[in-house]
Amino acid sequence: MSESAGPPDDSDDSAADGSGSGAEAGPGPAPAPADGHRRRWLRWTALGASFFVLVAAGVGWWLYRKLDGNIRTDVSAAAELKAYERERPVSVVHDAENILLIGSDSRAGENRAYGRDDGGSQRSDTTILLHLAADRKSATAMSLPRDLMVDVPVCHTADGKATKKQFAQFNWAFELGGTACTVRTVEKLTGIRIDHHMVVDFNGFKDMVDAVDGVEVCLKKPVNDTDAHLKLPAGRQTLDGEQALGYVRARKSIGNGSDTERMDRQQQFLGALVNKVQSNGVLLNPTRLYPVLDAATKALTTDPGLDSLKDLYELVRGMRDVPTDKVQFLTVPRQPYAANRNRDELVQPDADRLFKRLRKDDPVVVVPADQLQGGADRDRDDDEKNNRKKNGSTGSPEASGPSPTPTYSGNNAAADLCEQ
Repeated sequence: MSESAGPPDDSDDSAADGSGSGAEAGPGPAPAPADGHRRRWLRWTALGASFFVLVAAGVGWWLYRKLDGNIRTDVSAAAELKAYERERPVSVVHDAENILLIGSDSRAGENRAYGRDDGGSQRSDTTILLHLAADRKSATAMSLPRDLMVDVPVCHTADGKATKKQFAQFNWAFELGGTACTVRTVEKLTGIRIDHHMVVDFNGFKDMVDAVDGVEVCLKKPVNDTDAHLKLPAGRQTLDGEQALGYVRARKSIGNGSDTERMDRQQQFLGALVNKVQSNGVLLNPTRLYPVLDAATKALTTDPGLDSLKDLYELVRGMRDVPTDKVQFLTVPRQPYAANRNRDELVQPDADRLFKRLRKDDPVVVVPADQLQGGADRDRDDDEKNNRKKNGSTGSPEASGPSPTPTYSGNNAAADLCEQ
């Protein structure tokens, strides 16, 4: 006899909604297919992003290694300088840096197009002592004439032979003993400790100019110089690397033909190059910075303290905030050498006064030559007044005040060459 049906219990309710065991699935909502598709898409996106991050990191590392590997290290110069460490001057101001920039006129390799290679010899075509102030608010680049008569110390040739100490023109030091001999000659001449050095060759200079899309100059007269591979019209124009090299090296076809005038032109061009780099935001734009770094690192041979991309970056980072009007260029006070008018000698005490200011990281002011108005003479008079004061002499009321900052003939990177 069957049991009578009673009211449904809780288990019946569970079966009715499909949650009970053994019950068939009811018509409730099923997971949307789009959810699974979205999860798969997110996984692939994450994998793709990770892949591109790895690729970017790999490319970045490869580019870093490439640029870093471009730089050549002058280990022989480092060894020579270490051997003569006791003779070298000591640094006076912490954090100030003095870097010797040497433009080599070697005709070896790709540079054969610019002259005869006489057995691989080379001389320093351009030498600039770059002083970076300790506060990095100014930079002063002082050119040293290649024909300046100086005391060249005992140095060693590439095959290890010792040269004799001699009084000779400055660029002989590079030919006789390379970079180390040039550094030691400059240190003996100025009393300034050279912290680093860089040697730049012709083709490297050309590539750097091309990397910034040329540099603007202004010519008062047309130029046609077959020796310098240069033919230019008068007026404002942008020079590419090949033209720029001819422009800074030309001597007889531009201006009065003197090496001093050529150094002035080199300084003006370097100022325009610095201005171009800063004004175009090259230092803050990776796509524009890379070709500049590639050209620069290929052009450089440095001491071990600057032979990595990291070292050069730290140097550039310290300079990038220097206002262009505080990037100054000047030539050491010089005059024709008394014994040979085709050579130069220092003007004293003006030259020693300039060396002392750079050595002590004291400010130096430069102005165009037509604005100088006998500044060097005034500086000499001021020093004489101060000496009288120290010695207890009675001088004019002005003698009791501080000596003004010496002013030298030169220019800065903010100057427009076509407005001078």
